[in-house]
Amino acid sequence: MSALPVYGWRLAPEGLATFRQLRALGLRPGGQPVVAQLERPRRRKEPLIAFLYRIDRAKPVRSMTPARCAALERANAARRVCPECGRDAGYRIPSSLGMCTPCAYPDTTLAA
Repeated sequence: MSALPVYGWRLAPEGLATFRQLRALGLRPGGQPVVAQLERPRRRKEPLIAFLYRIDRAKPVRSMTPARCAALERANAARRVCPECGRDAGYRIPSSLGMCTPCAYPDTTLAA
């Protein structure tokens, strides 16, 4: 097993990019292996690590199909429906509450 080359923050060579940088260019890793890693030092904590991929071997991002778009719309719509009252809240229901704001805080909404 070989170790990956490690580069310091902002010192990666040309032709390598992180996943987010590839995405900003409209690309994806496309199954290629990680070729290096980037470390950003932090005070009193472990360094942040980002994996680097070769830009020349990256593939274009797949376009959204109509079926995938419809599935995403259904999933987002399901996250807006309150399980308590069954109404569409108009926003994504926070997982910390598990229900819409009027159901989570009934006393404060009546006073308003």
